[in-house]
Amino acid sequence: MTNALHSIPPVCCPSGSDRDLMALFVILGVWIALRILFGILRKKKGTASMKRFKNRVILAFVMLAVVAIFALRQHRQAPPPPPPAQEAATVAAVPQAESLPLLLELGADKCVPCKMMAPILEDLKTTYAGQLRVDFIDVWKNPDAATPYGIRIIPVQIFFNESGQELFRHEGFFAKEDILSKWKELGYDFP
Repeated sequence: MTNALHSIPPVCCPSGSDRDLMALFVILGVWIALRILFGILRKKKGTASMKRFKNRVILAFVMLAVVAIFALRQHRQAPPPPPPAQEAATVAAVPQAESLPLLLELGADKCVPCKMMAPILEDLKTTYAGQLRVDFIDVWKNPDAATPYGIRIIPVQIFFNESGQELFRHEGFFAKEDILSKWKELGYDFP
C-alpha cells in the first residue's frame, strides 16, 4: 500500500490567498445561480408557496456560506500533520558532500509557488556559500527521490543540521526573511 502512495506525485500547494479566492468564486457562483433562479420564479408572479420557497433557498444559501467560511478558517488554522516518513529523512537520505547545514527544497519547476521560491533559493545559495548548502529536487521529474521524505504537497523546505538530521520542515512558499529567521531560531545565525 505504501508503494502505491509513493507513486502518486505530490500536488502543488495553493497559497492561502488562492484558497480564499477559490472559496469566493464558489460562493459568487452559487449566488449568481440563485439570482437566475429567482428571476425565473419572479416571472411566474409568486404565490405564497413560491415566496416561502424563495425564503428557504435564501436561508439555505446563507447557512452554506457560513459553513464554508467556517470550514476554510478551520482548515487554515489546523497545523499540518507530521509527515509519515520524517524519521527516514536523516543522514542516510541526505547526501552530505560537505559538513554544512542544508536547506533542501522538494518541488517542481512547473509549480507556481516553486517558481516563486527559485530566486530565493538561488540567492541563499550564492549569498551563504560556504556556510549553508541549498539543494533542490524536482519531484515531478524524479519522484523516487522524494520517497524518503514522505511529502504530500510541494514545495516543501526541509532544514537539516550538519549531521543530516532533520530540524524543521515547511510546506508552501517560504520567504527569504522567514527562512533566515527560522535558521536563527534553530541556532544558526547567518550574517
